[in-house]
Amino acid sequence: MLKGSCLCGGVRFEIDKAVGPFELCHCSRCRKTSGSAFAAMVGVRTADFRFLEGEDLIVTYEAPILRAPPAYAAHFCRTCGSSVAKPPPGADWFEIPAGAFDDDPGLQPDKHIFVEFKAPWYEISDSLPQIDLKALVELRRRSRRQ
Repeated sequence: MLKGSCLCGGVRFEIDKAVGPFELCHCSRCRKTSGSAFAAMVGVRTADFRFLEGEDLIVTYEAPILRAPPAYAAHFCRTCGSSVAKPPPGADWFEIPAGAFDDDPGLQPDKHIFVEFKAPWYEISDSLPQIDLKALVELRRRSRRQ
């Protein structure tokens, strides 16, 4: 069992386990919501996720659609402003901000995504795969068929 929370502790959750992927997203929207060079996001199965308290403290911002639905949704604690997880309705899988975990998720980052949108002031200096939009679409399409 892994636990997580927002900065003030008002939103608390637990998961049975993190399944991955553990992606470092460089898209401009993730950079803005994280306030950093990228958002570190860990994949979990929706069935493995439970709110312990504070679901009512979550505020959702849906950004305008750029290419195709669904809209980009960012979830925050209304008290402290921390990025928090909120499973989308009907989804089998979703991502949790890695910084929201109180415990070690037991995974390491496995790739950088949307690298063509990375901040010009940040240099990717590790050996993780660097995936652009086109390659990510293909990777996710193949994984859905499996």
